[in-house]
Amino acid sequence: MARILPLVLMAFAFTLMATGAGSAQQRTQHRPGVFDHYLLALTWMPSFCAFTGDARADTRCAPGQRRGWQVHGLWPQHADGGWPEFCRAPHRNPSRQETARQADLFGTYGAAWHQWNKHGSCSGLDPAGYYALTRAAAEDLTLPDVFDAVSRDLRLAPQVIEDAFIEANPGMTPDMLLVTCRGNAIYELRLCLTRDLTPRACAPQTLRRTCVLGSARLPALR
Repeated sequence: MARILPLVLMAFAFTLMATGAGSAQQRTQHRPGVFDHYLLALTWMPSFCAFTGDARADTRCAPGQRRGWQVHGLWPQHADGGWPEFCRAPHRNPSRQETARQADLFGTYGAAWHQWNKHGSCSGLDPAGYYALTRAAAEDLTLPDVFDAVSRDLRLAPQVIEDAFIEANPGMTPDMLLVTCRGNAIYELRLCLTRDLTPRACAPQTLRRTCVLGSARLPALR
């Protein structure tokens, strides 16, 4: 028993140290302004509607909207592939009027609020700065015209989506963007950006989130 007790105490001390280190790391991971680069995420709205929007009666899914690629958000990212979220920002939250002014960018004022709350709060910017930066990132990106003519469901390789964006945006390379899938459908296009919005190569850990389907469904515009 005399020999076991010191071992138990050592194990307990080690556990406390490990827990403390983990807590410190977690605090660092979710500090406003502490991140490496951004991801600009665009959602293919017909896929969003099929998986989520229709069940919520989301106004963006109403017939005749013909919404294709919609800004999902501008997300701070860590170099190791992780990301901060729901940070305790030193700024006040955006007002209803401020989020309403972003409805054209995010689709609804509710989406604008959610993106600030989850991601913008970690940017180190105030709401106006975060929204302005997101808008600038979206405006710097040229959306391929070919997606305006998707009048029926298609099946294609995710790489076709990436190739279309690369062709429409000179200087963009395959390692700067990725397509994600949900179920058997193409869901999002994500572009890696520096903190000053210059397209950059994605970290290997980020690229692991790409769609691995050889062929995926691209639902038609509504």
